[in-house]
Amino acid sequence: MDLLRSLLFLPASNPRAIEKARGLACDLAVLDLEDAVAPEMKDVARAAAVQAIRTGGFRSRVGVRVNGLTTPWGEADLKALAGVPLHWIVAPKVEDAGTVDAYAARMDDDVRLCAMIETPRAVLDLNRLAGAGGALAAIMLGVNDLAASLGTGPAPDREPLKPWLAQTVAAAHAHGLAAIDGVFNRLDDAEGLMAECAQGRLYGFDGKSLIHPNQIDVCHAAFSPTMDEIVEAQAIVDAFSAADAEGRGAIRVAGVMVERLHLARATALLARAAACR
Repeated sequence: MDLLRSLLFLPASNPRAIEKARGLACDLAVLDLEDAVAPEMKDVARAAAVQAIRTGGFRSRVGVRVNGLTTPWGEADLKALAGVPLHWIVAPKVEDAGTVDAYAARMDDDVRLCAMIETPRAVLDLNRLAGAGGALAAIMLGVNDLAASLGTGPAPDREPLKPWLAQTVAAAHAHGLAAIDGVFNRLDDAEGLMAECAQGRLYGFDGKSLIHPNQIDVCHAAFSPTMDEIVEAQAIVDAFSAADAEGRGAIRVAGVMVERLHLARATALLARAAACR
């Protein structure tokens, strides 16, 4: 599974943004053909995205958010991206497993699919959607569209969306997918971004979608293991590796009883820490 702490969206119709993205340390740069591009610029943005990816030079992996298959541009987007050396396709407003299959049938075999969950219908069918298999490797909660379609009011801790935050993580991890949190809109609120990233990690998200390069460092700090977590995880792994722990299901580490499930979690955390480095 790719490391997906930060997915930075940038309009494919903006050459300056694309050029700047080449040097950014986000985990995935997503060239956007959907919300960030006006209808009259769709064809220009599509051609620019294809050219940018073929030219290469990106520090990060590269993906494209295409337009939905029910729009006038979705089919053309996927056709243009066939054979282009990208890593991910991000599909907007996916509502069911059939839509996942429709995207997968139009994608190259080595490209992964991230499905955006943005409507009430999608959150009510999350388990079947996440279990579609095939190219699907991540699901992302589109918090802005979901909040608008639900009619929820604003809240600093996303109170109205908490059930769907938790359900998105549960559905993703039940099917071995990455769970990606939605965007944080307030560009001048560094403390708010830190709080929301911390909330996302607390809920179990693997990373977050971003709308500005200045958000990358905060996001990486939140979704990377801390030194304290690494030390604790290493202690658990070392304790279970000791000769007197052989065959035991639970042992004492630093005054705390830990079981084999803690060992599995510690091992995964150390692997993630290595990937983050």
